[in-house]
Amino acid sequence: MRIMVDILTPKQCMFFFRLVEHLSKRGHEVHCTTRRYREVNELLRMMKIDAQVVGEHGGGDLSNKLKSSSIRIVQLLELYKDIGPDVSVSFSSPEMARVSFGLRVPHISINDSPHAEAVARLTLPVSAKLLTPFVIPKRKWIVYGISSEKILHYRALDPWMWLKDFKPDDRILKKLGLDESKPVVTFRAEESFASYLLEKSPQQSFIISTINKILQKRDDLQIVVLPRYREQILELSKALRGKALVCSAVVDGPSLLSSSSIFIGGGGTMNAESAILGVPTLSFYPGETTIVERYLIRRKLMKRENNPGSLWIQVLRMLERIREERMEQEKRANELVKEFEDPLEKITEEIESFKR
Repeated sequence: MRIMVDILTPKQCMFFFRLVEHLSKRGHEVHCTTRRYREVNELLRMMKIDAQVVGEHGGGDLSNKLKSSSIRIVQLLELYKDIGPDVSVSFSSPEMARVSFGLRVPHISINDSPHAEAVARLTLPVSAKLLTPFVIPKRKWIVYGISSEKILHYRALDPWMWLKDFKPDDRILKKLGLDESKPVVTFRAEESFASYLLEKSPQQSFIISTINKILQKRDDLQIVVLPRYREQILELSKALRGKALVCSAVVDGPSLLSSSSIFIGGGGTMNAESAILGVPTLSFYPGETTIVERYLIRRKLMKRENNPGSLWIQVLRMLERIREERMEQEKRANELVKEFEDPLEKITEEIESFKR
């Protein structure tokens, strides 16, 4: 089979790496596409995934998003004509879903974010199938125009796709110039350019004030900040110079999380990733609590704190009993993943069901 896979975000790089490798080993001809987007392009190079760059990220402006998407549709159309795929797969890529539908190529959508309404409305009605984690009820998807029989669950959260056989790089702290004997507290900036968060206030100041408060009380900590966009890098680097390591290049996220005492995340994927790895996790995701977040909170694998006056206090309290926090978190995480299946097999089965 000729299969096209569109990889648009850092999470999708991690998710699709095993799938692309697995499909290729099974004799399929896999063509990967992406777009110009700093974190994704760096991560693809780091993971040695060969992906053709088609178009660019539209940034945080709605008109630019629409323009970039329209241009990308035309560019993908020409690529489809050359490749002639049997099926396409994406994490609800509006451009790939639209081109596939227009050319009568079955499109399989994978999605764990029903809160991303615009993307769901643009992709699900024209997708042949939707694969989604078991914690998200079908009724959350049907409202976007996809029928129940096209929705398939896998019993796992998405990070399990790449964490199932994960082995951390024990040299990660040394590579980052950090002291292995001192606690590491890692922050992840929010997805400020996502359409579903454009009206929310930027959280960089939230991160800056929290770090400053923490360091006023503890001078033995090492703070690492993982921005997403160049704008975040510039603002955070300027405000935190000499106080924290603001990573301007993509790092091995799972390994860094494994070596962190606490993780504080403004997004969704790394929060879940951290929780599954057994790292004490605090979320300051700026939107409404997502279904996956609620599930992890219910399983006592994540705490949510959006009050800037309380987050730093929570961090300090957890650090005071970090050994116990870590042991309890690891125990709960191990119990959770025992219930998981490998999404790879189910996704592969659905892709191959379209074999001509």
